[in-house]
Parts: sequence; C-alpha cells; structure tokens
Amino acid sequence: MRLPPHILVVNGIKVRRPVFLLGAPHSGTDLMARALKRSPGFHVTMGRASVAHVVHAFARKPSIGRTSGAVRVMRDALAESWQVLPGSCGQCAEPCREAGGVTGAGPCVVTGDVTRFGDGSPDLIYSAPVLLRAFPDARFVQLIRDGRDVAADMMADPACLAWFRPAMLTEQTEFPNAFLGVNKDEHLDRWKAMPAAGKCALRWRSAVRLSAELRRTLPAEQLLTIRYEDLVLEPGHAVTTLTEFLETRVPKVALYTRAPKVGSWRTRLRPDDLELVEKVGREELKRLGYPKS
Repeated sequence: MRLPPHILVVNGIKVRRPVFLLGAPHSGTDLMARALKRSPGFHVTMGRASVAHVVHAFARKPSIGRTSGAVRVMRDALAESWQVLPGSCGQCAEPCREAGGVTGAGPCVVTGDVTRFGDGSPDLIYSAPVLLRAFPDARFVQLIRDGRDVAADMMADPACLAWFRPAMLTEQTEFPNAFLGVNKDEHLDRWKAMPAAGKCALRWRSAVRLSAELRRTLPAEQLLTIRYEDLVLEPGHAVTTLTEFLETRVPKVALYTRAPKVGSWRTRLRPDDLELVEKVGREELKRLGYPKS
C-alpha cells in the first residue's frame, strides 16, 4: 500500500487543499488565476520557470509522470514557485506579475497573510494525475471554452505556435502524446504537414478529453468545471460557484478585464481554418454543446 506524501511546508506554512487551474491553452485559466490572486489568504503563481520546465518535461515524455520520483519533482517545483522571498516576483512570468499588480521585484504577498496556495501555469492539465498524487487533498478548477475561439487565440500567440516547430520534437517525445494531440507516432508525418489551425484544434481536443476523464474520476468536492463563456458573460454567477467550491471569497472585480470576446472566431478564423478546426474537434464541439457554424 502506497502511503500518501507528507504535508509540504512552504514559508513555514503547511500546504493544504492547494488549488490548481486546468484547461486547454487560452481557455481562461489566466482570468481565474487573476481572481484567485486577489482572494484573501491565497498565494497563486502562474508560469514560474520551475513549474513550467517540469510540466513540459512530463508533457513530452508522459512516462516520466508515472514514475515514483515524479511526485517529489512536482512538489519541489511548486515549493520553489511558492517561496515568498525578496525579489521573487522578478522570476515570475509577466501575466503573473501583472495580475498581482507588481511593478518592482516584489514579493506580491506577505507571508503572514498566506493560508492557501494555488497555481495556474499554462499546460498544467497534462500533469493533473501527478498533481493528484502529490496533493491528494487538492482542488481542481478546470475551464472549458469553445475550441474555435481557443484555436483563434492560439494562432495569434507565438508561444503556442512555437510548440509546433519541428525542432520541438525530440527523441524524448513519446506517443500517445496528449500535449500534441497525436495518438500514434505513425501519425506524426500527417501532424507535421497539418496547418497550424489543425494542430491547435488537436491540442484543444486532447485537453477537453483529459477534462472529461477528470470529471469521470474525481469526486464533485474535488473538481469544479466552469465554462469560459460563463466566466466572461456571467462573472457574478461564476464567482459565486467558485466561492462555494473553494470555501473562500473570490472577488469578481478581477474578471472585469479585457478578456477575449466569446465567439470572436467568427471574424478571426479564415474559412479554410474554420473548416479544419470544426473537422478535428467535431465530436467534442457537439458533446460540449457548441453549435456548428
């Protein structure tokens, strides 16, 4: 019988019920993280290098995440990310610094005020099984968004497109690979020849399938699913739901920001790209109730 990991202590504070924000790229985890960063007692990080390196290593080579050492590696990465030190915010990604209102080196929180921790780093969903093993009492909030809007935003994001460069595929890349959305290595040539819109749709499709698996396996008290559209169009209702789930006050004012509009794919995706995205994500778009164009 495998014993649960010992309680992690960061800044002299026991890490209990940490919150992790999950979703496909550009699904709204950054908006959610912005709100949680302003919640009383929360210290939420986004995209710290220590976490990003581990998450992407697990994404490229999923077998690493199934090893006995994966839990320790993930906990160490998050412990480093959550450290509150003079100048620590200087190591944060710009979205995290901006969400925390940091103009200098930080830190953005006072250690004595912190009671809970969270992380909203991009691509965290691919490490969800490791996070659950590392923190059995964790709470997960996953964001679902129309795959066409996701694809439109991904195609305008150089950081997302960079993962599609051939140089990013190394000998360590394993298949099936949820991060790329490629099930078999023999499909790799087709993936390489696919336009960027199709690759974006594959990543979205893979992420929402992982989200569906989490809904099947995690109890309701540990997992909350929120649609991006509700977060943007009905922030008050979304915040109420989140507040009840996390048992903490979440300010909705943080959600009143320049968030990408719902349905902007109608004017942003070229006809050929739209056709390809809808072809790749047809089953998931239908299952999630997103109407066909």
